[in-house]
Amino acid sequence: MQDKRFKVANREALIGVGLVVINFAIWFGFAYGLGSGDPTAYSYVLGFPAWFFYSCMAGTIFMIVLLWFVIKVFFKDVPFDDEEDAQ
Repeated sequence: MQDKRFKVANREALIGVGLVVINFAIWFGFAYGLGSGDPTAYSYVLGFPAWFFYSCMAGTIFMIVLLWFVIKVFFKDVPFDDEEDAQ
């Protein structure tokens, strides 16, 4: 019989990999999508080039909020003690 903690750990690890993929897609999409043009034609947000602002600053804030939500909703506490020792 497999320990239930491994199933929870595997699910949470896959969620973590998904979050990394989302973070990279946001960063890559904004950095190379908005930043691939002529630098003289860049638009600016708060004094930063738009590609930098959206990929690094806004993307980081979005990921912090997303991580908080995912941890609150999908992650759960798992005891580290062996179940056999508790009995």
